[in-house]
Amino acid sequence: MNLFYNLGILFYGFFIRVAALFNEKAKLFVAGRKNWKKKIGTAIDKEASYIWFHCASLGEFEQGRPVLEEIKKQYPQYKIVLTFFSPSGYEIRKNYEGADIVAYLPMDTKKNAQEFISMVRPEKVFFVKYEFWYNYISELKKQQIPLFIISAIFRENQQFFKSTPWGKWYRKMLHSFEHIFIQNDTSAQLLEQADIKHYTVSGDTRFDRVAEIARGAKKFEFVEKFKGQNVTLIAGSTWKPDEELLAAFINKSNDVKFIIAPHEVAPANINRIQELLKKPAICFSKADISDIDNYDVLIIDSIGILSSLYQYGNIAYIGGGFGVGIHNILEAATFKLPILFGPNYLKFKEAVDLVNEKGAFPIQNFTELEATLSKLLNNNNNLKNASEICKKYVEKNVGSTTLIINKVFNKK
Repeated sequence: MNLFYNLGILFYGFFIRVAALFNEKAKLFVAGRKNWKKKIGTAIDKEASYIWFHCASLGEFEQGRPVLEEIKKQYPQYKIVLTFFSPSGYEIRKNYEGADIVAYLPMDTKKNAQEFISMVRPEKVFFVKYEFWYNYISELKKQQIPLFIISAIFRENQQFFKSTPWGKWYRKMLHSFEHIFIQNDTSAQLLEQADIKHYTVSGDTRFDRVAEIARGAKKFEFVEKFKGQNVTLIAGSTWKPDEELLAAFINKSNDVKFIIAPHEVAPANINRIQELLKKPAICFSKADISDIDNYDVLIIDSIGILSSLYQYGNIAYIGGGFGVGIHNILEAATFKLPILFGPNYLKFKEAVDLVNEKGAFPIQNFTELEATLSKLLNNNNNLKNASEICKKYVEKNVGSTTLIINKVFNKK
């Protein structure tokens, strides 16, 4: 199985280099890994002790961030190496000040794993959620470096739990972890069935992250003036199908303000959204506090502020549910906003939980969007009850980071 896996890695590396000739993301993937030994070798302090965090992309980084930053605060004697697999994580967080070194993870060949680990010499290693790289895991085990995975979540159809030769091979990787921190009881049951005992149900570290975001949310005076005394719906990380439904509702609505933060902020997409709207709309980049309250729609044509904007909302719509899956709903929930999203949400535990508890509402078309929003907007009790459900859901799930830190560092 090792041979097939290593051949697969080699073929993947070849195809990604071919794709780099035509695809910008693939180009960044390849270019970012060039001369990695020189880049990391130059940056490494040979006298320092390192902890290594690895994330697939930006979402996993936000999941691992609370643990990383708590270690940095409690154990400042360690320096941090942070690696990413995907350009969508590295390119956005390459200047992250919480890590001493930020880099792409070299491809998972046996030689790369040996050289990278020998160069960094980490005392502890944290992989986040879904990362299972055989050669890195094997080399860490060989060098007796403790490896942890945090906020992991397992499903029955994953290779780890199949009786095939591949399934047995994958399960060996799980046995190589020092400890596995998982999100839910379903994952625990699957690990038990696979005779894996070294786990803790610690929950999802994203709850700690969004709680921290809420405590440090930026204030925007002009957004406060834009909102005034009106109920405000904030649409975050929206895509074209989301925006078309929302625009149809906005054009029919009265006495409600709307903030739209699209996933894609390129001028062409912003112009397309503006053309959908019949109500007065202004872009964030052009807003003037002197007349901002004359507009019904504020379009956020920049990135990095959405998580703070939710504090000004009463209801949230989270995009992505008409595509591969919804974006982060916890950033809205921590500000106790009831949440709407499209039908593709079942892979997200927090979304399923909040739908079951009546704090979130899936919609499949404009009729359902209009009916759900009408129930919330026209009945204050409905809005208040859903808000409290979201608030309590976040509050009862914080604390994962403390549990992980205490276990890893043997604190009582």
